[in-house]
Amino acid sequence: PLPVLVSHQVEAARDASRCRQLFARHGWLGAWENGIFPFHHFHSTAHEVLGVVAGTAAVVLGGPGGRRFEVARGDVLVLPAGTGHCNAGSSADLLVVGAYPDGMRWDLRRGDPAERGEVLANIAAVPLPDVDPVHGSGGPVREIWRGAR
Repeated sequence: PLPVLVSHQVEAARDASRCRQLFARHGWLGAWENGIFPFHHFHSTAHEVLGVVAGTAAVVLGGPGGRRFEVARGDVLVLPAGTGHCNAGSSADLLVVGAYPDGMRWDLRRGDPAERGEVLANIAAVPLPDVDPVHGSGGPVREIWRGAR
């Protein structure tokens, strides 16, 4: 029920070190640098922020029948737990910084029907983050997501 939030032209998300610092300053920890998996997957135990610090990509959100988004350097996606995502094609220089609120432990799920009950329970138990990873305590994540729950 929680929407994906997208911010464009985030200056700090144009550099990996600055992006990691931005996320950490707002309590989104466990940062990593890499790409986005080229297969549909989601995390049932954590929300995730993805900052595109280099390159471009077509990202499908919402699983195999989901919506395709074009992302580029400086874009930040905040994905609620359970949001399927997949790299459907990217430039060779794609680099993404990812992190999780309060360094939540994440899992990797691919939609196995046998896991449905467990996954739905996990997603329902993930708390709303206290702080927006881009805009801080005054940012839209908590307000928008609280209204959607």
